Amino acid sequence: MTADGGEDTPGRWSDRRRRTLLGLALGIVAGGLGAVALPAQYGVGAGFLALLCAFLLVAATAVFVVVPGPGTAGTLLRSPPLAGAALVVAVLLLLSTPDDLRRLWWAATAVSAVWTGAATWEARRGAG
Repeated sequence: MTADGGEDTPGRWSDRRRRTLLGLALGIVAGGLGAVALPAQYGVGAGFLALLCAFLLVAATAVFVVVPGPGTAGTLLRSPPLAGAALVVAVLLLLSTPDDLRRLWWAATAVSAVWTGAATWEARRGAG
């Protein structure tokens, strides 16, 4: 029995996960309909939002399959490969942006570096 009163069966996703995927799927449909029905200046934006929802739907499904059960966010936060990838992206964005956005990407790089260090420390502490 789970905390929400449902049965605890293997392979069953929580209601929160199902609602997330359903909301993203509805975002794809709404954005697609908006891209077709709205005038050009709004339809293009709606189409891009539909594409963003599609990308996030694929990413969320992949995360939900790879990280089963509760504690998905904690598992991802303790993942050194994910933290390292975020650090690499932040550094690349820092090096490629104009001066007006440098402060933002310095902050993102600093946060990613702290995340990478903490995730690596936690992984090594748990392994030893």
